[in-house]
Amino acid sequence: WTLACYMAEGKGSRDFLLAKSWAARDPQGFMNLIDIISSASLHYLSRQIEAGAEAVQLFDSWAGVLDEEMFRAYVIGPTKSLVASLKERHPDIPVIGFPRGGGVLCKDYLQQTGVDAIGVDYALPAQWARDHLQPYGCVQGNMDPVYLMSGGNEMRRAAEKILEDLSGGPFVFNLGHGVIKETPAEHITQLADIIRNFRL
Repeated sequence: WTLACYMAEGKGSRDFLLAKSWAARDPQGFMNLIDIISSASLHYLSRQIEAGAEAVQLFDSWAGVLDEEMFRAYVIGPTKSLVASLKERHPDIPVIGFPRGGGVLCKDYLQQTGVDAIGVDYALPAQWARDHLQPYGCVQGNMDPVYLMSGGNEMRRAAEKILEDLSGGPFVFNLGHGVIKETPAEHITQLADIIRNFRL
């Protein structure tokens, strides 16, 4: 979905109206584009694995702009097909899915796509992820990258809260989206130390 958005718009966007209106007006035509992207993604991810990747992640950074019907059609459905094809080629390689902004639909995404783990963004409460996602698979996330950029006690507090909420089940600590470019490198080292030294 996210790659299709950029291709349809020709640039970034806040709401991806061109992509969404195309998908609503011509669902088969839009799905043809999704199928082309899925095929290319399968080849790309397979080559990463062949080059030594021990896990791969599918980033759907703009999944959150969709309503439920489109989320199921253009995020869950294509991801399920892509994961199944990837697992046929590389059955032992974990696949992480990241439907940013998926909210409560993250549960269906995790249960229906075949991913081994789900990345969750910082808007999704960690306790909700614990209660609704961890029973079905591994959760990855979900600290706001602003805390990493800011550092200090607030970074420690935010990290330890996530560790407290999610360490009781299958879990990978991560940010709820990418590292902000202004983030001091020493903050990353400090966060890694916080995670390594954390004890419940």
